Amino acid sequence: MRQSNDAYPSRLKESEDRIAPFIRTDPVIHSGNEYRWHGPLDEVALSQYERDGFLWFEGFFNQERMAPFFDELREMGQDEEMLASDQVIQDPNTGDIRSVFAMHELSDHFSRLTRDPRILGMVRQLLGSEVYIHQSRINDKLGFEGSGFYWHSDFETWHSEDGMPRMRSVSASLMLTDNNEFNGPLMLIPGSHHYFIPCVGETPDLNWQESLKSQRLGVPDQKALAMMANRGGIQAPKGPAGSLMLFESNTLHASNLNMSPWPRSNLFFVYNSVKNLLEEPYAAKSERPDFLGARKNTAPLTMHDDFPALA
Repeated sequence: MRQSNDAYPSRLKESEDRIAPFIRTDPVIHSGNEYRWHGPLDEVALSQYERDGFLWFEGFFNQERMAPFFDELREMGQDEEMLASDQVIQDPNTGDIRSVFAMHELSDHFSRLTRDPRILGMVRQLLGSEVYIHQSRINDKLGFEGSGFYWHSDFETWHSEDGMPRMRSVSASLMLTDNNEFNGPLMLIPGSHHYFIPCVGETPDLNWQESLKSQRLGVPDQKALAMMANRGGIQAPKGPAGSLMLFESNTLHASNLNMSPWPRSNLFFVYNSVKNLLEEPYAAKSERPDFLGARKNTAPLTMHDDFPALA
């Protein structure tokens, strides 16, 4: 439960005094001094990530090579045993797959992808250390039916419910399908990662069972969201399957429901620094399952070098 030395207090009681958004105490890029340039990202990209909280790489992989990953997701949707697993979250409105967690443990294809040298090199450069997978998932939105995800900071959840101590993780989101303005692309508020927004509402037991279907706790109030959006605007990068986004753990993001006929499936790998291992949850009574926040398998990732055909 919450510790007295919590640098990022959240899940406040209704009776507690509100805490206004405040500037983060952690750096955005953790490679210090001369090590800042030890990696594939140049100073332009590093400065953009530091300013906006995300980087967008259109067509990072050949889009035809994404088809096997998308096909594997559809096969999972036909597996009754898989659908009954806690790792599969179904859409509360349609019963279709909304998310599948721990993809890197379910599939060798996805496991190798987490260790692609191009992605891993950038992540190590940003986090200034070796890394492991804190969480992996696919978020799937079928045409006409896929629900949205409300505004939130991933770090707020990982800190409050998983015990992630500092802002030293980055998400890599790989587009398995085209993302366009109609099928619910990821929206981000540039610059929002510079501020932590404490949220109101205590974490109930087993909150994850409901929050992964529809998040009601750990969401910023509308006043704070409006302030961030008015200051930084809102961006929704769009591009073909195979495009990649890297975004900082505290960047506010959301997505609308999919009202188009075209599916939108995005794969997420969350890389956490080996110097930022999970502790006791800061604002929950118990830990979430390992497939949501890894505690057992935290060995540093090694690069997997068999991806020339994906380029």
